Amino acid sequence: MNADTATGESLRDRKRRQTRERIAEAAFTLFDERGFGEVTVDDIAALAEVGRTTFFRYFGDKEEVVFAQESDTLRELESGDGPALPDLAAALAESRRLVVALCAEARHAAYARLVDKHPELADRHARKLRRYGDRLEQHLLARGTPRSAAVLASQIALACYRTAWRLAGDDADALAREADAAFDAVAEAGPAELS
Repeated sequence: MNADTATGESLRDRKRRQTRERIAEAAFTLFDERGFGEVTVDDIAALAEVGRTTFFRYFGDKEEVVFAQESDTLRELESGDGPALPDLAAALAESRRLVVALCAEARHAAYARLVDKHPELADRHARKLRRYGDRLEQHLLARGTPRSAAVLASQIALACYRTAWRLAGDDADALAREADAAFDAVAEAGPAELS
């Protein structure tokens, strides 16, 4: 059995994924070195060693590169796989796991730095965050969480993420730590303080 068969990914799919990743890596390298506004699509294509047409086959513009990172964590939200989450406590535990994992991803810190430095990216970030909350809610519902608990858990998760974003400040690498601490604070508050 070859590696492609074992992973279910064809050679063509693997090459496409690698090209997309190479373009994204080149873009983030250039954004970090020069700043978002100073980088062109041609710059990204040149560093990634692809043509301009190839760039546009994968991304509509350079802004899309910033927001196109569909991580394993976000893909996990698309499936309803896993044990049942029958109540708010279970839904919050799952939400915490997913939010902290997302914040801990290597490119997420670079993404956070870009959004903080470039206000033109803030609106798209806000829309992406709302979409993430909706996906999390649907994920929890698919795992058997009652609707009221799924909505509340997803909104608490978004609040913890936003809190982490604000507290991490210039230290985007602190996002996961701050997200974890925000969930701790919610858990310590307990039902009495939340009512």
